[in-house]
Amino acid sequence: MNRPFQNLLDAKTRQPPILILMVCFILSVALGDRCMAGEPRDAVHPGYRILRTKAYLPPDFDDTVFDELWKQWPPELRDRAAAATPTQRREMLFSEYGLMPSPDALGNGKALGYVDDGRGGWVMNCLTCHAGKVAGQVILGLPNSHLALQTLVEDVRATKIQMQKPLSHMDLGSLAMPLGTTNGTTNAVMFGVALEALRDDDLNVHLTNPQPKMLHHDMDAPPWWHLRKKKWIYADGFVAKSHRALMQFMLIPRNDAKTFKSWEADYRQILAWIETIQPPKYPFEIDDQLAEQGRVVFEATCSECHGTYGAEWTYPERIVDIDELGTDPLRLQSLSPAYRRKYGRGWLANYDPTRVREHPGGYVAPPLDGIWATAPYFHNGSVPTLWHLLHPDQRPTVWRRSVEGYDTKRVGLEVAEFAELPDDVQTPRAARGFFNTRALGKSADGHRFPETLSETERNAVLEYLKTL
Repeated sequence: MNRPFQNLLDAKTRQPPILILMVCFILSVALGDRCMAGEPRDAVHPGYRILRTKAYLPPDFDDTVFDELWKQWPPELRDRAAAATPTQRREMLFSEYGLMPSPDALGNGKALGYVDDGRGGWVMNCLTCHAGKVAGQVILGLPNSHLALQTLVEDVRATKIQMQKPLSHMDLGSLAMPLGTTNGTTNAVMFGVALEALRDDDLNVHLTNPQPKMLHHDMDAPPWWHLRKKKWIYADGFVAKSHRALMQFMLIPRNDAKTFKSWEADYRQILAWIETIQPPKYPFEIDDQLAEQGRVVFEATCSECHGTYGAEWTYPERIVDIDELGTDPLRLQSLSPAYRRKYGRGWLANYDPTRVREHPGGYVAPPLDGIWATAPYFHNGSVPTLWHLLHPDQRPTVWRRSVEGYDTKRVGLEVAEFAELPDDVQTPRAARGFFNTRALGKSADGHRFPETLSETERNAVLEYLKTL
């Protein structure tokens, strides 16, 4: 069994506390999961079972729609799908939209990020964004850097219109709100803003409430195993960790306040389960001597923000001022002080304004456990490898990842690099396969702290990061 996958199959008796869910889309969801392939159902944590089997939202589409999506593809790809067997075509569907296969019997044949509604419907959960694949291996709790959510919803909507089926909340909402302009990232933060704007402090629905100014931007989902070390969540650390904070993506209008609050016990279990997740171990060769040299350099230069590792680990959970950090500021600017104050007054924050930071001032330096697996880097997913993170002037302007490849030399995504978007990329669908750091909210600038290190020191730190 592959080492990173095996590492996720070890917790059936631990008592947990849990995590955050930041999922996908204006009327989206909440759920999570941890790798339990091959284990009997009664060995699975109750929070995991809840996430994998309970539907909190209406379905986005059904099996008949999913099986027809390939007919919306560009001609060459559509021709290959037409000539494929049903099994091959299903594999192509999963690959085209960045959907992960289920590792256990709870999946009922659907992608890992979806729950069966009992009638063939696919109900999205947070594993759509928080179960990903690295080096061809699915790892639960890993950000899904393959997800093509915008493309999926566009193809679903077109297919339903052709089949004369009713449109869902995702199909309609995505006409007004972008879901993601680059595959592997989503506009998840603004989904929450849009949903919460329709509620008062007690979560009662008010459909006539005005929408705040929306600063749409794409985010790279955080790895779930970081939650164990955190007291605050999100890139700017603005909300104290709690099960209630994880529930916001279920705030679609049809879920009234009473119904919504009745699910609180579920989310206590879900958070508990998420905090059992351990980071995957690096499955390739490590130069132990070089890594030890890197540990010394890291602890002298990086640990003040990112903490120390091993049995006696430390984590300062430090917010680095945006002017010092220099990374893209749009995520920080997207939540106004007024929005943050409103959040602090309400049920999601336990009616406790001290559980919200109105002016974070920057981004939280994250823990680095399992960092080898979590490419791309930065909150917006703009840096494809750790080598690029350590070499600020070498970060590509435009890059495109391979589907299954892993770069063991530079540690991260296997990518092709471009000076600009290629001329033959003529459609938004095709452009989503490229990360363009010149686009709004997608800058790869900042975090230039490695410039103080020599090349020898950077190589040693790179080796050490594989061990975390």
